[in-house]
Amino acid sequence: MSPVFDLLRLSSVSMDVMAAKRGTAQGIAQRQQVRLSQLLSAALRDSRLYQELMPRGTDARTPLDQLPVVTRGQLMERFDDWVADPRLKLDELRAFTADPDRIAEPWLGRYMVWESSGTTGQPGIFVQDAQAMAVYDALEALRRSAPRPLAHWMDPLHLSERHAFVGVTGGHFASHVSLRRLRNLNPWLEATTRSFSIQEPTADLVRSLNEFAPTILITYPTVAALLAQEAESGRLRIAPREIWTGGETLGAGVRAYVEQRLGGVLRNSYGASEFLAMGWECAHGQMHLNADWVILEPVDERYRPVPPGEPPHAMLLTNLANTVQPLIRYELGDHVTVHAEPCACGSPLPVIEVCGRQDDPLHMAGREGGAVTLLPLALTTVLEDDAGVFDFHLRQIDSRTLVLRLPLEGEAGQAAMARCRSALKAFAAVQGLAPIRVRAELGEPVPRGRSGKACRIVACGGSHQGMEDT
Repeated sequence: MSPVFDLLRLSSVSMDVMAAKRGTAQGIAQRQQVRLSQLLSAALRDSRLYQELMPRGTDARTPLDQLPVVTRGQLMERFDDWVADPRLKLDELRAFTADPDRIAEPWLGRYMVWESSGTTGQPGIFVQDAQAMAVYDALEALRRSAPRPLAHWMDPLHLSERHAFVGVTGGHFASHVSLRRLRNLNPWLEATTRSFSIQEPTADLVRSLNEFAPTILITYPTVAALLAQEAESGRLRIAPREIWTGGETLGAGVRAYVEQRLGGVLRNSYGASEFLAMGWECAHGQMHLNADWVILEPVDERYRPVPPGEPPHAMLLTNLANTVQPLIRYELGDHVTVHAEPCACGSPLPVIEVCGRQDDPLHMAGREGGAVTLLPLALTTVLEDDAGVFDFHLRQIDSRTLVLRLPLEGEAGQAAMARCRSALKAFAAVQGLAPIRVRAELGEPVPRGRSGKACRIVACGGSHQGMEDT
């Protein structure tokens, strides 16, 4: 089974990635322009949707700010017209991503496919060809700041390392798909790289990690914090030399706590389903945007550019690596500030600050007393995968009570609420919680932030306050 891999493409992209890193900001801008022209040419030639959307007279030389802004909902509604390959059909891809046994299986023998978690409606479906995967592979391998440069120089393929990915393993999500693909590509990794589900009981997760003893831990900031708590208690006994986080906002306090309790050096990354490897921290602790392959436009409410250093209302993404599923001025939703000042590390890549909302874990009453921590990502996955609900707002009232808001009404709303209640209570029982109450709010809109992202999971007071209500 092909892992969607082209050695010649990877070699060519890798050489350019290394050259760009040693180049200038002007060189980055030139690469952007060449790749943008190639992307526009491909979209105008192969995408029926973009042929309709683009203003009359648009060609490969049209400035980016003269092109229309697009949204996920708009593109997914016209998926079959959006993609460049007419063999890509949304209904078939939905069925494919619904099957966990087919994670990382090449679609049509030539595409990697993953889904987003989704904030409204059903999840987005994203398709990557060998060119896009070569770009992501090169950026991940060559732009990652190595906390132990000598060790990585002696072992560039990480053959002596044991990588543990702790996340959602039951769905076709980008990180898990990518990891499974790498294991398919390199059988050696089967023994040295493992995935662990955040949906299993914490005690089981801790036991499995203790047995595996990873040297590199890959996870989300909230999961890293939970594991740090387990290490502090003495239950988790791993000593990772490096901790790679991403997918959520990372605060300074969480970083310090994780590094102190787990003992490894933490490096944060920034990526999305729309572009897997947007940025990695350098040794100076600054996040650098891979601007030679992705364009981020910070804009205000009217999609006008905001000055460098000013927080935007929205962020527009253009993926310069993927021509089979063009993303041009796509409203990403994240809050990202782009800074004009160069980094002291000397990189020509711009410095960005990811300012997205941080979801606090929920602390609920345990069946045997004490507190049990629930991660927002795990709850989101339960509601999406087990209950089949994608538009919701779940907030904690106290250590035993949750309020679930669904915009649905009538019989459909009642049925969806029943599925959610069942899924949440089953998950709570597996996690060792005392019996919980799930109050219903039907027919109410889901609250959203300024970026348009739904506020999906809210902890009681954003802290341990819930335990005071026990």
